Amino acid sequence: MDRERAAQMRPEDGKMNTRGRRGFLKGSAAAMAALWAHNSGVLSALAEPETKPRPNIVLILSDDVGYGDLGCYGARLPRTPHIDGLAQKGRRFTDAHSDSSVCTPSRYAILSGMYAWRRRDAQILPGDAALLFADRQVTLPRLLQQAGYATGCVGKWHLGLGRGAIDWNGEIEPGPREVGFDESFILPATADRVPCVYVENGRVVGLDPKDPIHVSYKKLVGDDPTGSDAPYLLKMKLSEGHDGTIVDGVSRIGFMSGGKKARWVDEEMAATLAGKATAFIDKHHAQPFFLYLATSDIHVPRMPNGKFADHSRCGVRCDVIEQLDWTVGQVLDTLERHKLMENTLVLFTSDNGPVVDDGYADGSVENLNGHTPSGKLRGGKYSLYEGGTRVPFIAYWKGQIPAGVSSAVLSQTDMLATLAAVAGVDVPHATDFDSQNLRAVLMGVSEQGRTTLVEADAVQRTAIREGRWKLLDLTRPGSATQGKRELYDLEADPGETRDVAAENPAVAERLMALLNRIRARNN
Repeated sequence: MDRERAAQMRPEDGKMNTRGRRGFLKGSAAAMAALWAHNSGVLSALAEPETKPRPNIVLILSDDVGYGDLGCYGARLPRTPHIDGLAQKGRRFTDAHSDSSVCTPSRYAILSGMYAWRRRDAQILPGDAALLFADRQVTLPRLLQQAGYATGCVGKWHLGLGRGAIDWNGEIEPGPREVGFDESFILPATADRVPCVYVENGRVVGLDPKDPIHVSYKKLVGDDPTGSDAPYLLKMKLSEGHDGTIVDGVSRIGFMSGGKKARWVDEEMAATLAGKATAFIDKHHAQPFFLYLATSDIHVPRMPNGKFADHSRCGVRCDVIEQLDWTVGQVLDTLERHKLMENTLVLFTSDNGPVVDDGYADGSVENLNGHTPSGKLRGGKYSLYEGGTRVPFIAYWKGQIPAGVSSAVLSQTDMLATLAAVAGVDVPHATDFDSQNLRAVLMGVSEQGRTTLVEADAVQRTAIREGRWKLLDLTRPGSATQGKRELYDLEADPGETRDVAAENPAVAERLMALLNRIRARNN
């Protein structure tokens, strides 16, 4: 299982698991006037949001896409024309970070505006876990609801459901609705975890009441074959774990029985989720809407549709990268069809860094063909190094956000405060949140991003970033043993190849004291 794999990793190795203006300033007077007009308009919008129409917001959160996985971030083999087009026309951020190097905490941070490492239970969840959010907790979708937005969630959830034992055969609550989504169509957890069914607005899709679903993460339920007992039935072999119930020829984490007619088909998942996302836009195009599209791609099991299987130049992992790009294209085409591009903010990012072998022997390792998912960064998914949390982040709003590249530091945790500001809604008790309002950075008016940033790995060890410096505290939470501390100068050494803590003890001590103060803050 993912948490077991994370605990066995040696993040101090920092190895990604591969088996795991001038133009503006020198341009013409007309170009300068156009730039002045743009910035004046954006500054006016920032100062008087209530005088401007509220934009639609589409947040596309991909899964396990690394800093080096996209053409616009330097990849040469995967073909990602739709995402690259967003970056070319919009703003591409080179120092944007997920809250954590694994999925559940990153998603919690985006929707809650809080560092997920503040909660010991905000770690990789099983598919039958309770909802992480408290009743009436302030969340990003709830704030946008208050601003008059229709809010929709499509795709991977992995934030828990219910408050105890889940009855998969009735109304499943609390869930996305109670977090602030008017409509939802979700995978309860991940594609490699049971139950392998979609849940739409609190009910399993296509469930036959005569074939009830039972789920357990502790013991076998029913008589469905498992990957450990019947490996000969698998169409995708295993490299580690994932030997529970077989669904669609793929064994998963955990056990389930029943719900045969409701079970998804992996090769159809991308099209199913894209269809639900575009249908939400079709339904709500005449009013402000917020669409949170959390794709399953490129998480394991990597089962691309026949249109994409064996079509890339770097194996199945790149096949699903190209399938992800197709999904983005479907969303953009729908926005274009409704003539919404001039009033829609589109964001694309990833929940954490990349992994190649993540439990299935799908040929990804053997067929990378020189592709480097983390680019020049150290580490990847599960890790505390840059490759684990520095992720692609692109913002596009036609006519509002200038095309370009930004090196401002931002965190996905900032989405709550930033998007609330874009929508013109106040965040109650804003200083109680870790989320910072970086609307000016998002809109290309300012390069003043975060001055400090805290991020976590799979076991909630934390690192602090301040300017050029990054300090890693490799002490596990709750441990009585002090772990190693490492210090890196990211300006001189973005690949984190040389620990300079011994040469800069004053910097290390100052950052450690600052990290402890942030940790101690009571949210």
